[in-house]
Amino acid sequence: DAAQRALDALMERWESLEYEVDPERLEAEIVAAKIGMDPARVFKTLVARGDRHGVLFAVVPGDASLDLKALAKLSGDRSVETVALKEVQPLTGYIRGGVTVLGAKKDYPVFADASLTTHESVAVSAGVRGTQLVLDPKDYARAVKAKLGPIARAKTPAE
Repeated sequence: DAAQRALDALMERWESLEYEVDPERLEAEIVAAKIGMDPARVFKTLVARGDRHGVLFAVVPGDASLDLKALAKLSGDRSVETVALKEVQPLTGYIRGGVTVLGAKKDYPVFADASLTTHESVAVSAGVRGTQLVLDPKDYARAVKAKLGPIARAKTPAE
């Protein structure tokens, strides 16, 4: 709801898609299948902490993993680690599977994989499990002041 209000204030065109949530299966690929979109167009928002600049958001395609070294380089940190799951809600106001930059508790810097703007439309979490927002990626990047760069890598078989 906070994400949708923030979105209304920032851009005109977006659509929300609802899907049935399985709390045990929150992976972006599962969400993508449920809303009928290619996982490369369903972007997940991760929370990380850099050694120099602190907490940040990383937005990467659902079919990829976050490249921590590339994120550190893009953010100006020497190293970056994703935060522990127990820290996500206190930092953002959102629970796992519902994290979004839009309407987050704090205005942390946003770093998005460069592939974001290669799509006509993308989906991001609406801030609650079970709802995705489909929008123009260029509008989204501008609205959240995302710095774009190559921060995604192919998933390994173990991921």
